[in-house]
Amino acid sequence: MAQATISRSDQVAPTGPMMTATGEPLKVSLARAERRKRLTAFALVVPLLLFIVVTFIVPIGDMALNSVRNPEVVTYLPRTAEALETWEDKSQLPDEAVFEALAEDLRAGFGSPAVGRVGARLNYEISGMRSTLQRAARAVRNMEPPFKEAIIERDAAWGDVATWRVIERESKPYTLSYFVAALDRTWDENGNIVQVAPEQRIYVDLFVRTFVLSIVITALTLLLGFPIAYLMAHQPARIANLLMILVLLPFWTSLLVRTSSWIVMLQQQGVLNDILILLGIIGEGGRLTMVYNQTGTIVAMTHILLPFMVLPLYSVMKTIPPSYMRAARSLGANQWTAFWRVYVPQTTAGIGAGGVLVFIIAIGYYITPALVGGQSGQMISNFIAFHMQRSLNWGLAAALGTILLFTVILLYYLYNRLIGVDRLKLG
Repeated sequence: MAQATISRSDQVAPTGPMMTATGEPLKVSLARAERRKRLTAFALVVPLLLFIVVTFIVPIGDMALNSVRNPEVVTYLPRTAEALETWEDKSQLPDEAVFEALAEDLRAGFGSPAVGRVGARLNYEISGMRSTLQRAARAVRNMEPPFKEAIIERDAAWGDVATWRVIERESKPYTLSYFVAALDRTWDENGNIVQVAPEQRIYVDLFVRTFVLSIVITALTLLLGFPIAYLMAHQPARIANLLMILVLLPFWTSLLVRTSSWIVMLQQQGVLNDILILLGIIGEGGRLTMVYNQTGTIVAMTHILLPFMVLPLYSVMKTIPPSYMRAARSLGANQWTAFWRVYVPQTTAGIGAGGVLVFIIAIGYYITPALVGGQSGQMISNFIAFHMQRSLNWGLAAALGTILLFTVILLYYLYNRLIGVDRLKLG
């Protein structure tokens, strides 16, 4: 018996780390293999990561920076900006040293783009400031000290304390002026931020209109898309594929063609009004105005964005077993109760995905509101484009875009908190 015990003890594996065939600890070998896999996976996604950084993150970061960047005054009027730092009594005009610094800056910048760039920047704050600076730049070349009386005598705008307050406020490299203007606010004579006059309020109403129209469009696409997706999900494959082609057909047609078609359909002398007159619903003098207003924007954008609601809904409905509805009916529920309490809750992932997708696309839409929206159907994206292309106020355009971006991020965050992004299902 003792001999058998000794024999079994001799067969016990020796203690210590497990080794590979090359004599390396197995744990170290596995760790190196895992690290190699991670590096290989990272190397495979580097091109995509660089693409996202270059085409998405960098432009958005540059837009956000442009909304606060303010280099014109401090760059092209450096002496004036430095002299204004000693200006304490904002109720009185600056002293002679500030006017002398202004004269030196204007002389140095005369004949170069400097005066024009500063004037264009200050013109956003005070109308006519560009002309005021250019006249002063021409005049100071022949002036002798003292400059204060001579400059004010040449142009009364330099005798207005408000002019100097604006220059002093905008002499910092970064500013909140663009965000203040984007929220229909301005500075009063005491330096407090207040609302602009009612007739000058534009952007807040535009933001409200943009979100209201986007919500209406999202609701309409859900109302129209839900039955379409339900029909597709409960048809044989041959019919479902045909319906899918019809849903995707708008993607194969130019956006301009689709939008122009709605103009033909909705205008007062268009097809829809002619049909209503033919049916006797309206008279010849009662033709409806359905284009170049909010109605045109809602109709055209609902049609264009409808597939973005149908496809997520269809992908979710296709996975719902029909046996659930039959089980509910067998337990005593009628058709409506079974549908509303059993079927619809299982489609919330598709409803959420389609709603988020349509809403986010709608609030940033530009072409369709520009073509069919008219004055009352314009959205905030149209004014962002206006400031980028026509007024060249890129700072205000960037501020409007940044506000829109962070509002969307906030709504997305609230959606995640209330419903959960993990419940989204796009396909």
